[in-house]
Amino acid sequence: MSIIVNPILRGFNPDPAICRAGEDFFIATSTFEWWPGVQIHHSRDLVNWRLVTRPLDRVSQLDVKGIEHSAGIWAPDLSYADGQFWLIYTNVLNAGGPWKDSPNFLATAKDIMGPWSEPIYLNASGFDPGLFHDDDGRKWLVNMIWDGRQFEVKGERRKRFAGILLQEYDHKARKLVGPITNIWQGSPVGTTEGPHLYKRDGWYYLLTAEGGTGETHMVSIARSKSITGPYELHPNNPLLTAKGKPHSPLTRAGHGSLVETPSGEWYVAHLSSRPVKDPQGKNHAILGRETCIQKFVWCDDGWPRLEDGTDNVKIEVPAPKLKQHPWPKDVTRDDFDGPELNIHWQTLREPLSEKYCSLKERKGWLRLAGGNSLFSRYQQSLLGRRIQSVNCEVETCMDFKPWNIQQMAGLLCYYDRGGYFYLAVVNDDGLKPRLSVFKSDKSEYSEYIESRVSVAGVEKLYLKARMSGPELRFSWSKDGKSWQPIGPALDSWKISDGYSIGHFTGGFWAIGCQDMSGEFAPAYFDYFDYREE
Repeated sequence: MSIIVNPILRGFNPDPAICRAGEDFFIATSTFEWWPGVQIHHSRDLVNWRLVTRPLDRVSQLDVKGIEHSAGIWAPDLSYADGQFWLIYTNVLNAGGPWKDSPNFLATAKDIMGPWSEPIYLNASGFDPGLFHDDDGRKWLVNMIWDGRQFEVKGERRKRFAGILLQEYDHKARKLVGPITNIWQGSPVGTTEGPHLYKRDGWYYLLTAEGGTGETHMVSIARSKSITGPYELHPNNPLLTAKGKPHSPLTRAGHGSLVETPSGEWYVAHLSSRPVKDPQGKNHAILGRETCIQKFVWCDDGWPRLEDGTDNVKIEVPAPKLKQHPWPKDVTRDDFDGPELNIHWQTLREPLSEKYCSLKERKGWLRLAGGNSLFSRYQQSLLGRRIQSVNCEVETCMDFKPWNIQQMAGLLCYYDRGGYFYLAVVNDDGLKPRLSVFKSDKSEYSEYIESRVSVAGVEKLYLKARMSGPELRFSWSKDGKSWQPIGPALDSWKISDGYSIGHFTGGFWAIGCQDMSGEFAPAYFDYFDYREE
């Protein structure tokens, strides 16, 4: 019997929205401040998945320039109806403070690869929107409502997650129409978000995420005979969770969506994390929140339950009765020889124009022109790819000749500006280049002075980083064969949302170039190789 091995989408792929179009399955996941927006993976069997596109690739569709870390794309929704794909997404402009500024949009496409339409503005009352296509042809938008008011009711602070809103969407008019109804206030667990509506045997099923996206996360479900409610809670809620299960290999399980196979089998895609522990035993998710899938069945009482009758999430899950459809092996090395970058690369907040990023200037090399500092939210010259295993190694070759003290370039292990390790070439006071290790630890920036190595006269530098669970080590070479360690053993578990409180992304390997003088000093990279152990 074929087995699904979780997570199916490894390394920072949270908030999965799964849908089926004929014999093809697709999952859309959140990208936050990383550009282009929304990751979409494709499968024919629910076992084998491949990244195929990021549809929001025009600034007219998604403008995240200048947004703070962990804002931007939250919890997209992907569906297929009427011969086309429907992508609903939130662009969170402000994630801090009492209020969330979170406009919601719709884009459509006949083909998953595009072209995708210009966005239709929907509302901004809350994030995590989802579109439901009823069997009578009507369409309905659901989203959580955010209440930022600061006062207490009967001695208790008012809930900011204030329920699930429902409103009809008229695609001919390209807008929401009719009354707005708060259809569900959530279970006693609270923090109700991530709504998806489904219909089966005359019942409307409302699937939500509850408990917050940490260790108490879960997937809850309620149902009603009327789309506007009232909704009753599953008698054995939640559908799945890792709450109170310290030995579960998958933690923070929650935020799900449902799909039915052509043969009538049902699965729920959900997010989870594979933690790495710090010296005090606390969990940290270097890989961020990843996408998993569990099989469930519909019981005689009309309620869904996981196949084994529990709410436990598992690493190995029975695959559906579908023909196996493996994809060609993923290419994780980029030699920068072609006209386009490897699909795994993303940038921060903005597309990199030819001014900052070129595959044409020097044949077989990628040129990054120096952008703003890593603490900026504008015009950064940085390319990142997800860390998908905590036991892996990356390697690159760089040619960089800085001419002032405000220029640097190199190899990073990066979470956001508040957390990264950087093996970089800079100039010393005598304008002699040196290689050194820098870090940002909760935005406290410093250099490991003992790591300094002179690289004057070295034409090409080979840079390497190896992650072994909670430990990270850098090394360098002049010829790519004889390697020398540089800097101390570093705490890789700090590249995580468990350490960067209040942020929700995941760890990246990256190459970057900064020029705070504004002279756009170029760094050239010959290749980038990602290897898992």
